[in-house]
Amino acid sequence: MGNDLAAFAKENGVKYFMISYTDLFGGQRAKLVPAQAIADMQKDGAGFAGFATWLDLTPAHPDMLAVPDPDSVIQLPWKPDVAWVAANCVMDDKEVDQAPRNTLKRLISEAAGDGMHVKTGVEAEFFLISPDGSVISDKYDTASKPCYDQQAVMRRYDVIAEICDHMLALGWGPYQNDHEDANGQFEMNWAFDDALATADKHSFFKFMVKSVAEKHGLRATFMPKPFQGLTGNGCHAHISVWDRAGKTNVFADNSMELGLSAKGKNFLGGIMKHASALAAITNPTVNSYKRINAPRTISGATWAPNTVTWTGNNRTHMVRVPGPGRFELRLPDGAANPYLLQAVIIAAGLDGIRSKADPGKRYDIDMYQHGHTVKGAPKLPLNLLDALREFDKDKSLKTALGEEFSSAYLKLKHQEWNSYASHFTQWERDHTLDI
Repeated sequence: MGNDLAAFAKENGVKYFMISYTDLFGGQRAKLVPAQAIADMQKDGAGFAGFATWLDLTPAHPDMLAVPDPDSVIQLPWKPDVAWVAANCVMDDKEVDQAPRNTLKRLISEAAGDGMHVKTGVEAEFFLISPDGSVISDKYDTASKPCYDQQAVMRRYDVIAEICDHMLALGWGPYQNDHEDANGQFEMNWAFDDALATADKHSFFKFMVKSVAEKHGLRATFMPKPFQGLTGNGCHAHISVWDRAGKTNVFADNSMELGLSAKGKNFLGGIMKHASALAAITNPTVNSYKRINAPRTISGATWAPNTVTWTGNNRTHMVRVPGPGRFELRLPDGAANPYLLQAVIIAAGLDGIRSKADPGKRYDIDMYQHGHTVKGAPKLPLNLLDALREFDKDKSLKTALGEEFSSAYLKLKHQEWNSYASHFTQWERDHTLDI
């Protein structure tokens, strides 16, 4: 991409730019800026009242400026008059440390200082549902094992193919689309990339999927567990680390167990060491814990972990090593903030490498059948409050992510938990009226 957004607009027929940033809760916030004004916005940023979004700011704070990163610009394939561009948040000429994209950029820079180039891919699952959110959108999608159902995926061909066509046009390298394990659920995969590029694409993908679904009279949701009894929306992350030039995979070593180098094992060790605290970021909502602690679903398995274990090519564990030079973290869900997901992976992995962390014993059992036989491996948090407490206790992870970010995140997430805890539910009436 060029560095001049005004020139980009002229060359591509863009009339408006969406200058977009992502807040602490994963909400995408934007201003629609005419192309005639983009030169000034590229220099000075678009002004926002930070308190009006999920950031730990007050109404008295000065304007927060969202300064567009021209390298991230994407022309909307379904509305070519408009281009989306990710922004970095600035206030009083200083980066806003708690802003998720800034947090990720700082950790990428830290990794680069250690000669490491982190590359990742994500598998963002979603449901296509009715506009009011009450049911899945396809009344014929009723199989007890609907995964890879070719009839069901073809009934939603118009939506899935349109999204995939857009990814092809954008050069993302999409390579497969499928109906997932729950009725009404889909997954679309594209090529892995540098961590920041993956985060920007992940953010845009969610926006694009929702927009195309709405165009077809449907609604898309990435909610971790939108329907009781059905498999939830995961967002598995595939992780590898390359040399400074990004040419050689330093996680790959065919002489080592599962083809994972000593450095790769230490990075994995950091993920395992911080897993319980990590969950506060990778599984950031009350609903998240309905997915990772779910009973068996209609299909026969949740496909989500509940214990801190790792394995080879086995999908019943929190981490699997499906092949040489990379591993898959299966903990994150659809609510994960695209930028904080990448940031916390890098933070935990860097700590693992620096402390030469051991990931512990490898288990190759079916955790859904024999998980009770594992002794000593921590259970993942049972709810958001437990996860927040684990994160608050993990001083090194909080420091790595930044004290301002960690303090803001914990404050706002505790407020969210307190709001949930004070919410009066039908369950209470059903179980307490006759006490």
